Amino acid sequence: MIVPSHWAEARIQHKALGKQITVRRYGWSATSETEALANAEARAAEALRRIVAGEQLDKREPKVPYNGATGVPIREEVLSRHGEQVITRNSYGAHCLNSPNALFADIDFNPERSAKPALLAFAFLAVAAAIAGVALRSWGTTVGILFASLFAASPLASLVTRLTVIARGGAEHIARARLAAFLSRNPSWNVRVYRTPAGCRLLATHRSFEATAPEVQEFFLAVSADPIYVRMCTNQRCFRARLTAKPWRIGISAHMRPRPGIWPVRPERLAVRNQWLAIYEARAASYSACRYIESLGSGVVDQSLRAVVELHDHESRALESGMKLA
Repeated sequence: MIVPSHWAEARIQHKALGKQITVRRYGWSATSETEALANAEARAAEALRRIVAGEQLDKREPKVPYNGATGVPIREEVLSRHGEQVITRNSYGAHCLNSPNALFADIDFNPERSAKPALLAFAFLAVAAAIAGVALRSWGTTVGILFASLFAASPLASLVTRLTVIARGGAEHIARARLAAFLSRNPSWNVRVYRTPAGCRLLATHRSFEATAPEVQEFFLAVSADPIYVRMCTNQRCFRARLTAKPWRIGISAHMRPRPGIWPVRPERLAVRNQWLAIYEARAASYSACRYIESLGSGVVDQSLRAVVELHDHESRALESGMKLA
């Protein structure tokens, strides 16, 4: 996991055959702006060399705050460091704990549905249309049912999915059952369970992990962790846990300024950012990001993870039961 404190952008130009190429790259450093600029210049020079050689690369890096697939570390403002644990501010203003070794997993009780159920529903309706057309000897009927199926497939799939979840005891019951099944197969594990506004958060405490370890991927799959969260953990080689409220859940509809909220921010725009942050911090102080429910499993808490658990619970206000979740 790399969460730099210093960032700089370098620009390099190349002219050939009357054509000018301008390449920009960001650089980073844990120690100084000077080192960050040197890193940026080296990355820009390497990108230019590859572009001139004919490789198709972006001349300017996209503003992505958290995507290891691009080769850029976590590009967020560092708020504090606690040993290897780093608290940053994400692109919409919330505080986030970044951990190289404490296994967090987020589970969404109402995840975005994939297209597969809708496609299956459409296939079912299409077969029904064909059968009806043959039985009635009317291809017009078949075409009509197929046309109607285009509009009916998605709502039908959603209805079937909701009814299935209800029949299985609800989304939270399903998530708990998945965790219980995993723990029964892995008795050495111990997991703290937290309630979040849209689901639950799990924190394994019996030992530390690397995000790319096979057992971590097995755990993510077993508990049906949020796919976007899993991808981010794998890309950045770390785990994440949001510690403060999402702004739209506490009555703040305006985005953090300046947009798109990526760090670093030009000095002349810091006042705009700080004005938004003052409102956000004041409101977020009355909310919890999650609420501790219970610990399940072996009961083991590795000594090296005790500080992480305390840091997470304090910063997220997980033990303050009177606060609303956001």
